[in-house]
Amino acid sequence: MEENVPAGRCVVAVDGPSGSGKSTVSRRLAVSLGARYLDTGAMYRAITWAVLRSGVDLTDAQAVAKVAGEVDLHIGTEPAGYGVTADGIGVEEEIRGPEVTAAVSAVAAVPAVRALLVARQRDMIAKAGRIVVEGRDIASVVAPDADLKVYLTASAAARAARRSAENASDVAATAADLARRDQLDSTRKADPLAQASDAVVLDTTELGIDEVVARLTELLTDRGVA
Repeated sequence: MEENVPAGRCVVAVDGPSGSGKSTVSRRLAVSLGARYLDTGAMYRAITWAVLRSGVDLTDAQAVAKVAGEVDLHIGTEPAGYGVTADGIGVEEEIRGPEVTAAVSAVAAVPAVRALLVARQRDMIAKAGRIVVEGRDIASVVAPDADLKVYLTASAAARAARRSAENASDVAATAADLARRDQLDSTRKADPLAQASDAVVLDTTELGIDEVVARLTELLTDRGVA
């Protein structure tokens, strides 16, 4: 065991498409485990915010990678309230806006951006020891040795309804945007959204958050790492 990894190591990898419940489930699970929490999507969103702010062409992979390599990105791992800053600017609200949401899949598809952030994420996981990490490629790429790998999913209708309720947006427009992002995320060449072969799949369409967290806690207890 590495010296910077505390006793009681527990790494939970939570993957899945937007609207499947990843964020809420992951945060609550982290709190119940006394663990850290890492929203890798927020990291990609923060880089996207910086790229948009720079004015570079989103289709220019080299220029996008250059911005990603130069931005001073910081993200907290406290599940009760983490902060995200880019070049010293708090961007928690900005990265959830429609402009970043529309562009994040394109930025996240740039191989150099993914390589940069995956290395950063692995380092944060190693130092945290006990952590719940959510994203698109956690079980398959970032933490393939996680103690528990989970793939959360839900019906397209349920996902759209949840996301539109969060953003006070039109359900049909939200459904179309989710379908667009699903297509981009699952077909990109670098680390596409995919279910790890050894992941536990949970369909959250008819499940409440507490039910999902209880199920994951049970699985961790069975494995002796809760």
